[in-house]
Amino acid sequence: MEVQDMTGGTGSGEPEATDSLKTFGAVVKAFRERAGLTQEGLALLVRFSPQTVASIEQGRRLPPPDFIERAEEVLDAFGVLRAAARHLGRKPGIAAWFRQWAALEERAISLYTYECRLIPGLLQTEAYARALFTEQLPPLDDQQIEAQWAARAERQRLLRERPNTAYSFILEEHLFLRRTGGVEVTRALIEHVLETAEARNVEIQIMPLERKTHAGLDGPMQLLETPANTWFAYNEGQRGGLFISDPKEVSVLQMRYARMRSQALSLDDSLSLLKQMRGAL
Repeated sequence: MEVQDMTGGTGSGEPEATDSLKTFGAVVKAFRERAGLTQEGLALLVRFSPQTVASIEQGRRLPPPDFIERAEEVLDAFGVLRAAARHLGRKPGIAAWFRQWAALEERAISLYTYECRLIPGLLQTEAYARALFTEQLPPLDDQQIEAQWAARAERQRLLRERPNTAYSFILEEHLFLRRTGGVEVTRALIEHVLETAEARNVEIQIMPLERKTHAGLDGPMQLLETPANTWFAYNEGQRGGLFISDPKEVSVLQMRYARMRSQALSLDDSLSLLKQMRGAL
């Protein structure tokens, strides 16, 4: 199927090795079906048995290196399979169901994010992130919290190291008004977001509290464009996420995101509002 349910990870905790295999298998399946191939058809092209392909897609066996390389080429997978294969063991701090999206992020030329629950990970400060981690349920121990922050800080290097990637963020005003972590944490967070917005490849818009129409009421979304100009989407929930490759489904989310860009405050007005909120703290 083109919309892959990636639930089954451990949320913010450390994923099990079996989860990472299932994640890799789901990604292979998504690219295989995008290419219009059956398991038998892929097996013929990568020179492995249909039973092996089925086992890999079901997360029941570790993919051989030859399979990874051949599948990457046959499915035109944008480097995602190679990147995902590097994370098939345990990797603290990143849930298994998020890894295929994280792999795509590293190569994206456009990345759009709408959030209504919390400040996106790419924009979080350490203090804000730790405030989220310490309130995680089930509770995390100190080692897990450190692993969480290390993984998040590693992802944030994308904003610094990919100046040719276009980043767009639409954030609800109430995310800052909630004051997660307290006043000082919120003030530092707003300052960090303002500094990030100074980069020429980063656009940050605020969706105001009062808005007669809103195209994003169904929840948060992320969209990205690969170097081959193919678009994917990712929607995250309480205990898992949806990796979406179906062009029709992605198109719906693109239309909604485009509408939200017109409904949110302009870039200049968004930054002015953030400065006002910073001054009011």
